Amino acid sequence: MNRRFEFKITGMDCAEEVALLKDEVGPLVGGAENLFFDLLNAKMTVTGGTRPVDPEAIVKAVARTGLRAEPWREGPIGRPHSHAPAGRLRLVTTVVSGLCLAAGFFLHVWLSGGIVSALGAEGAGVRHEVPLLTRLVYLAGILSAGWLVLPKAWLAARRLRPDMNLLMTIAVAGAIGIGEWFEAATVYFLFSLSLLLEAWSVGKAKRAVEALMDLAPPAVRVLSDDGTEQDVPAEQVAPGTRFLVRPGERIALDGRVISGSSSVNQAPITGESRPVPKEPGSEVFAGTINGDGALEVESTKAAGDTTLAHIIRMVAEAQSRRALSEQWVEKFARVYTPSVIALALAILVLPPTLFGAPWEDWIYRALVLLVISCPCALVISTPVSIVAALTAAAQHGVLVKGGIYMEAPARLKALAFDKTGTLTEGKPSVVALVPLHGHSEEELLQRAASIESRSEHLLAQAIVKCARQRGVPLQPAQDFQAVRGKGATAQLDGKTYWLGSHRYLEERGQETPEVHERLVELSNGGCSVVVVGNNEHVCGLVALADALRPGVAQTLQALRETGVDRLVMLTGDNMATASEIARRTGVDEFQAELLPADKVKAVEQLVEAHGNVGMVGDGVNDAPAMASATVGIAMGAAGSDAAIEAADIALMSDDLTKLPWLIRHSRRTLAIIRQNITASIAVKAVFVVLTFTGYASLWVAIAADTGVSLLVIFNALRLLRSSRMAGSAGA
Repeated sequence: MNRRFEFKITGMDCAEEVALLKDEVGPLVGGAENLFFDLLNAKMTVTGGTRPVDPEAIVKAVARTGLRAEPWREGPIGRPHSHAPAGRLRLVTTVVSGLCLAAGFFLHVWLSGGIVSALGAEGAGVRHEVPLLTRLVYLAGILSAGWLVLPKAWLAARRLRPDMNLLMTIAVAGAIGIGEWFEAATVYFLFSLSLLLEAWSVGKAKRAVEALMDLAPPAVRVLSDDGTEQDVPAEQVAPGTRFLVRPGERIALDGRVISGSSSVNQAPITGESRPVPKEPGSEVFAGTINGDGALEVESTKAAGDTTLAHIIRMVAEAQSRRALSEQWVEKFARVYTPSVIALALAILVLPPTLFGAPWEDWIYRALVLLVISCPCALVISTPVSIVAALTAAAQHGVLVKGGIYMEAPARLKALAFDKTGTLTEGKPSVVALVPLHGHSEEELLQRAASIESRSEHLLAQAIVKCARQRGVPLQPAQDFQAVRGKGATAQLDGKTYWLGSHRYLEERGQETPEVHERLVELSNGGCSVVVVGNNEHVCGLVALADALRPGVAQTLQALRETGVDRLVMLTGDNMATASEIARRTGVDEFQAELLPADKVKAVEQLVEAHGNVGMVGDGVNDAPAMASATVGIAMGAAGSDAAIEAADIALMSDDLTKLPWLIRHSRRTLAIIRQNITASIAVKAVFVVLTFTGYASLWVAIAADTGVSLLVIFNALRLLRSSRMAGSAGA
């Protein structure tokens, strides 16, 4: 059996380090496909594939890249140990480099007699004298900025796989070779600054995820059998433990309410905008906020297994499932970098050898080309966007399991929906009361609920719930007797009443043409009908149906407005019920009486007809169909574990209105990625032209590259605001 190893990688905070690790560690574990990376937590996961994995060999391989690996240690609720020292080292080396650059420049001005001389304003690339003391200060700045870059550049050169570290190092060495000490120090400082900014951008996204971790309080107020209270660390509380949640407190663990009633703000987990009423039997989630009532809760999951903990882990793991645009950028960079080096060599050699141009001039232009061609902004443009988009979706109650699935909703042309539990609530409720023979609705409901209060059947519970919601008092039911498979009888105020199915009514011989007509009408409308009567006549009919989720018809219309061409309902329910639900929701078509295999076939036909198809479901029987779709979407709150595992995206609040938001968010993400890639390539193209014409200098080139890196980072981080922009138009 293959073993799985997890490592903390000190110093891994950008895509470039990931590429290095794939090249160095991949061959040891049967290929890079057996490596998975979590940039937010500096974590590398290794699976052995078909060969045994030696952890010590992996640690040594990581060390050869200039990084450091150690076994991963999990903290409470998935909290890793911090990797801040690597970030601090990068900050220190960058600051020291900047100070040395400034000191060297002012020293050069003072010793050489002016700014013009210090800048070498005689012309770009023209050699000018640099005092020895100034050279030493510049060299200190170069070595400081290169402290983390040089080992990676050496590894890239040794493996004959050029990367941006090698590009910058060659440019700096060349600048020193032609006497451009100020420009050499400036290039390395700005490159170090760009890497620091990239690490900062990943850190900002990481802090957004860490904000999720901070939602759950670290301690639980546990209730002992003798009624005493004790604060216990959350990770030490076992399932089945009773704990108290006071008004205004955050709930520490997933659980079930035993006593008390309150309203709970579930927005941190599900994105629901309104507090959700909680009463005995209701489920509560870790990280949610209790309202004005005290709750006694029985924990149902350990701290590391709560819904919140799963969200945190899935957001982190999602980064290893890279988006298509991210994969394209990585492939492009692998070809782009060596091509740039070849072009720089051509610029360096051909003009002087073929046309007798000055060597020094064309050496300088080749160095400028190397600097501006650094793919730093291009490489970071996509992963930062994807991480920000995934985090924003999680904050909005939509759990997306990977970058590849973050892009998929933008391309959806058709959506298939399960009926029960997806378009509907998944449980019956009273939709109509039809009193007969002079009875009122309140009398009919009171008698039905009084009899059904002794039953555990779903329809019985729905009738009792309706009576409570309407404030109808129940009467004591005496001499209750269940009629197996048909109904029940009981004494109410000394008089015998009965309730049951249409079949039970027929057996009692009390059906009239009027009652029969109303029964058929309600049944054809997709309702289950409970008949209530006494020994004299039928008192009335109680119609129950699986209620539609609030606003489902408006949601489907909003989906059409986003560009989804076809909305289809797939259900195992009977044709009459399916037809009524289809009419009320406004789907374009429906298929009824389907087995799980039939749903798979229906989804495959949709994929063949429309290309990109999503399947939304909540049950075990929906899992195969979701796996067959382009993107599977699960109802995360009430959905089965099998459906959530099979899905690519989970709606944590079972709120279908999140679907139009998700599609717009996905399109906005793609738009920002395209903007970033276009800006990165456009700036480089402009400077390539300036390089050939001799109007670009080294420090201006790296300043432009750093500027565009900043631009793509801040543009990508705009996606973090998407969780607060539900309903806003997509980009």
